[in-house]
Order: sequence, then structure tokens, then C-alpha cells
Amino acid sequence: MKYLHTMVRVTDIDASLDFYCNKLGLTELRRYENSAGRFTLVFLAAPGDESAQVELTYNWDSESLNGGRNFGHLAYQVEDIYAVCQHLLDSGVTINRPPRDGRMAFVRSPDGVSIEILQEGEALAPAAPWSEMANSGEW
Repeated sequence: MKYLHTMVRVTDIDASLDFYCNKLGLTELRRYENSAGRFTLVFLAAPGDESAQVELTYNWDSESLNGGRNFGHLAYQVEDIYAVCQHLLDSGVTINRPPRDGRMAFVRSPDGVSIEILQEGEALAPAAPWSEMANSGEW
């Protein structure tokens, strides 16, 4: 058995690509548009790791994404959690669960998908302003 990808439904493909690519740093690997089925699939991965892909599924006709149409969270390991969180904050992303412990943080995509960010290796030493930040919203 081999892991292929995780599918996340999105309501605004442009806002989602801005979040996942420009802010979170994933790379678009390929795109498939099906005009007969009225949907677009965009496959993303962290740079240098195409083995763990995210498939953004955008249905052209509007739909509500509640009642379990999304799921728990995606998780990404990073070299410097503080630098990544600062970049996200500077890009206008709310840090729902700041990396107070130097180990774990959570943010949300434009469609409310929770993204867990984990420090690679040992946790970094607690540092301001992260160590003093409270949670914001759900994560």
C-alpha cells in the first residue's frame, strides 16, 4: 500500500491557492480541469516532498462545505516553526494556536481546514512573542 494524497474541498480556488502556495509554501504539481464534470483538481506538495500530496477539489457550482465535507487537519513539519509562523502572520494569516512551546502551531485555510505546523526534531526554546500569545478561534 502507498499513500497517494489527501483531498480537501475548497470553495474559492484562487483564495485557496494563495493560502496553500503563497502563504504556506506548497508547490503546485499538476492541475486537471473537467468542464463536463464542472470541477478542477489541483495537486500540491511541500517543496522536495512530492510523496505527500494535497488534492484541492473545486466544484464550479457553489456548494456548502459543512456536515463533514471537510476533515480534521493537515500537518506539515518545518525547519523553523517561528519563522514559518511569522511569515504566515505577516501574510495576514491568523495563528489560531501559536507555537508557545516551540513545537506546534495551528492555522486555518480560507475554507476552515485546520493546518498543523510541527517543528522538525526537538522543540525550539519558548520565545516571545509566541510564548505569550493566546489561542484565537478554533484550531
